[in-house]
Amino acid sequence: MSIAKSISTYKEELGKVQLVAVSKTKPSSDILEAYNAGQRHFGENKIQEMASKFEELPKDICWHMIGHIQTNKIKYMAPFVHLVHGVDRRKVLVELNKQAVKHHRVINCLLQVHIAKEETKFGLDREELEGIISELTEFSNVKVVGLMGMATNTKDEEVVNSEFAALKALYDTHADTCGWTTLSMGMSGDYKLAIQNGSTHVRIGSAIFGARNYS
Repeated sequence: MSIAKSISTYKEELGKVQLVAVSKTKPSSDILEAYNAGQRHFGENKIQEMASKFEELPKDICWHMIGHIQTNKIKYMAPFVHLVHGVDRRKVLVELNKQAVKHHRVINCLLQVHIAKEETKFGLDREELEGIISELTEFSNVKVVGLMGMATNTKDEEVVNSEFAALKALYDTHADTCGWTTLSMGMSGDYKLAIQNGSTHVRIGSAIFGARNYS
């Protein structure tokens, strides 16, 4: 299936749920094909690759940083990033705020919660999350708009469903008082379960752009 056809199919299926087309490692030509099919939200996991693509591609693209964040690279995305999905430690918020002040803008972001059984996944535990929420007034140029989480990489749907449900419950605990609007969970293999559990943003890559070549 072509990139354009995939975009059309997912948009029809997802309805009001925001599709973030994960374009990491893919050339700008592929992104432009998706753009011409009406897609505007793209996700990258490396800041400098995203910054390079920002320079090459139309400026109405909304760039989502979905990977683990190196604080020394934040300066490269601060002028343009639309939404930072993976804030998993206070240090990231500090640097995001510092760079946002320099560029006279407010950067929207999500707090990443560790919900998977895999230790390789990043994210805050409940205690760390509560601590950061209590300090958010210190960051005038950062706006936390919700949560993000990645489920265990397993075919056991009960495990994945329980992890998504737990994140949704945590989101609901704070959404009203914090003014949250965004719950980012679900990828190519589990986005349907994520949507059933209230996800507002799903991140889909290889199902749109094809397999990645990491060589």
